[in-house]
Amino acid sequence: KLLREKGHWEVRIKELGGPDYTKIGPKMLDHEGKEVPGNKGYKYFGAARDLPGVRELFEKEPIPPPRKTRAELMKDIDAEYYGYRDEDDGVLLPLEQEHEKKVITEAVERWKKEKLSRHEKGEKEEDDD
Repeated sequence: KLLREKGHWEVRIKELGGPDYTKIGPKMLDHEGKEVPGNKGYKYFGAARDLPGVRELFEKEPIPPPRKTRAELMKDIDAEYYGYRDEDDGVLLPLEQEHEKKVITEAVERWKKEKLSRHEKGEKEEDDD
């Protein structure tokens, strides 16, 4: 009731040429003294501010961190990202050499077995003629 009467007085003061207190008057504030966004004329006093539905009105959602632009993401990419400097530390080359020797010996063994099996098939075909 008192708020309605206050509103009527503010309108009358404005009609008489005085300042517009509705624009410069007190706003709905939260417990930290910050203005509550979108309160749509509702006023909460005392313990009513601690009610579950009302409490969320006074709490602002945290602003999400700004997304990085493509340029900011590409700024830190250099030759190391693409693997051009992997050989510089001296760890990768010996490991690659070991693996290369192993693969080559396996390939040679496979080739020898295939050659031997082809040779044996060739002899059997000659015996059949």
